[in-house]
Amino acid sequence: MHKAAPEVHAELANGQAISGICEPEFAGVLKAFQANFAERKEVGASVCITHQGRTVVDLWSGFANPETAQLWSRDTVSIVYSCTKAATALCLHMLVDQGRVTYETLVGDIWPEFASGGKEATTVGMMLAHTSPVPHVTDPIKPGGLADWDYMTARVAAEPAHWVPGTRQGYHGVTYAWTVGQLVRLVSGLPLGAFFQQHVAAPIGLDFHIGLPQSEEVRVAPMIAPDPAEVNFSSAFFRAATTQPGSLPNLFLTNLGGADFNSREIHAAEIGSANGITNARGLAQMYAPLANGGGGLVSADTLHRMGRVSAATHNDAVICQPMRFAMGFMMSTDNRRSGGDSLILGETAFGHVGMGGSVGFADPVQGLSFGYTMNRMGAGILLNARGQSLVDAAYRAAGLKSNASGAWR
Repeated sequence: MHKAAPEVHAELANGQAISGICEPEFAGVLKAFQANFAERKEVGASVCITHQGRTVVDLWSGFANPETAQLWSRDTVSIVYSCTKAATALCLHMLVDQGRVTYETLVGDIWPEFASGGKEATTVGMMLAHTSPVPHVTDPIKPGGLADWDYMTARVAAEPAHWVPGTRQGYHGVTYAWTVGQLVRLVSGLPLGAFFQQHVAAPIGLDFHIGLPQSEEVRVAPMIAPDPAEVNFSSAFFRAATTQPGSLPNLFLTNLGGADFNSREIHAAEIGSANGITNARGLAQMYAPLANGGGGLVSADTLHRMGRVSAATHNDAVICQPMRFAMGFMMSTDNRRSGGDSLILGETAFGHVGMGGSVGFADPVQGLSFGYTMNRMGAGILLNARGQSLVDAAYRAAGLKSNASGAWR
């Protein structure tokens, strides 16, 4: 039986305690966590790492709500935006693993209404890999629309193809909730949130919700908007989003039906692309089975398929920069030299970032799983310096030497 990692006795410059546990060999993660508060304006955050099936880091500190001076506690949770996509994708991979659908199945065979407007050749695998032709919906989403499952699935089904299915990669930043989530619902017979709860969260013991119960609302740390001074408005994405009305970047950023992601309405909804609520522990524990052979969630063959690059491009149609995806997961993507946003992981690691900088991933080669959540959002599309510094420290602790090639080795 493994001995528990030692408790941390550390504090921030303002005297607040850093709470949790950290193995001595992962002390660099604790140091990076402290530096985020001291040097990078962290407000409240958590980081958790498992290595070869054992929790080696589980830290939290700062303010969950600076306006009320409520401290971030062990059980504080926050919205993790697109980290939710990985949870949604995992549900569909599990159904494939069970033989209830295949990656090659035509979406129209499951969801007949979708097979229209040039989308007829779309497959399940394309839905997972962001090569489905519905990266967003063009006409304005009605107020409150993101919280209305039937409305959004009808909108996605009716949207004409933005390209020939499978011929282009474009990040489904919002519509992934329904392109993939509706397949989970139709194949399994359960709503997405219920399937995730019954088949992933409950068996593993995850504090992770797609559709948060009212009873848990009190634990949610409100998200703090990015500092406009940190936004790179010269990037191709922000140039298009702010100067080209109706473009895919503009739709992704603005066509959200006025959704307030700090509202009870959004927290309670099932938005499998954007409204998962958890903390670093929940992310790291979700990925831990995937870092260690599948852990009963999926077979070894499906796990291997999940971690392979399925689509890569020099210019994603939505976020306007090079991107590498597995089916439902982001892979290490290095845009440091071109001025774009990056996510630097191990070459075979797969995971997902959330808007503002949260991240979770599995690295099966290292037996490493990782989660980081926070409430003060960064301004980029992928990771910012806070999250990447923690990822880097984790890989160094695991014995890796360099990420100069674009992935940790």
